[in-house]
Amino acid sequence: MSGPGPGERLARAALTGLTEPGDELVGRWLRELGPEALLHGLTGKGPPPKGARPDRLEGCRARAAHRHPARDLATVDRMGGRFICPGDVEWPGQLDDLGDARPIGLWVHGSPNVRLWALRSVAVVGARACTDYGSYVAAILGSGLAERGWVVVSGAAFGVDGAAHRGALAAGGATMAVLASGIDVPYPRGHAELLDRIAEQGLVLAELPPGGHPTRSRFVLRNRVIAALTRGTVVVEAEYRSGSLVTARRARELGRHTMGVPGPVTSGLSAGVHELLREGACLVTDADEITELIGDMGELAPERRGPVLARDLLPEAAARTLEAVPGQGGAELALIARNAGMGRDRTLGSLYELQALGFVERLGDQWQLADVTSTSGTPKPLGRRPGVRRGGA
Repeated sequence: MSGPGPGERLARAALTGLTEPGDELVGRWLRELGPEALLHGLTGKGPPPKGARPDRLEGCRARAAHRHPARDLATVDRMGGRFICPGDVEWPGQLDDLGDARPIGLWVHGSPNVRLWALRSVAVVGARACTDYGSYVAAILGSGLAERGWVVVSGAAFGVDGAAHRGALAAGGATMAVLASGIDVPYPRGHAELLDRIAEQGLVLAELPPGGHPTRSRFVLRNRVIAALTRGTVVVEAEYRSGSLVTARRARELGRHTMGVPGPVTSGLSAGVHELLREGACLVTDADEITELIGDMGELAPERRGPVLARDLLPEAAARTLEAVPGQGGAELALIARNAGMGRDRTLGSLYELQALGFVERLGDQWQLADVTSTSGTPKPLGRRPGVRRGGA
């Protein structure tokens, strides 16, 4: 597969600087005209695309006067990065599910293959102003998923995003950051070092060319790439109005798995997650549960159950006999046998078994629960008490 030629690649690189990410009208024009004809039409070197308003053409021409796609490609090359676009072997095909909102191309910093990494990736997103709980959970999920061979994808923002990236890096695992700026513009600035580490150990992706700065709308549009690129999206903390919920709902529209980590019902930062769960997202609490949902056949989470107690292991007759012994005071053999619905001989045999195990004790003609025994737990060793008769018929 040869992939796009130099002219198409240069045209797509130019279009990433002239148009906004996720513009479906531009996507339709691109599909109908091709990259080079569309570039000429938007910059006045050819007939404008059908339906293009004069003000839009004016804006594209103004941007074109300050954009130098060949220089952008050279800049990324010097960084050790590259520009990939549809038709390249490295292009992740799941982005095609976005239809006309598909990225024109992706600017990439980092050596791993984007397509191969995206095949086994999961998004972990959430609130920027997260709680300590949210930061802890995101880091644990990031490290746990990385240890299980998953690529952790997020947006490199403060809060949950950063914690998820750090968790994956700390585990020596794979992580991808999808930016709403150019790959040479660290945002937020406080995460410049983190983004450098991600580029060294993983991948940094962006739709905007070098020098591109983030805007509010670009953050929202960036989320569609995270949703489409991965097998599923996990939201750790989010308020009702949150970009993380936009990511999760877009993932659901694309047929990806949508998951949420519950939090305190009194926390506004978990209110959006709980609403997502009410809408049908899957509740998850750790990396095993995420892997079971989005992984391959046989990647199952361990069975969750409470501790096995000593009384759980009793034979049926002994268990019935133990239930028949009164909780307060004692009872004679005849009453216990009647309560257990068994014969006297079988009941007596079971009582001696229970006495040997420390569940009951005999006091004269009566049997009672051992007072050092927790009837719902494991009995403690019995010591001899004055006046207590043990054994004997």
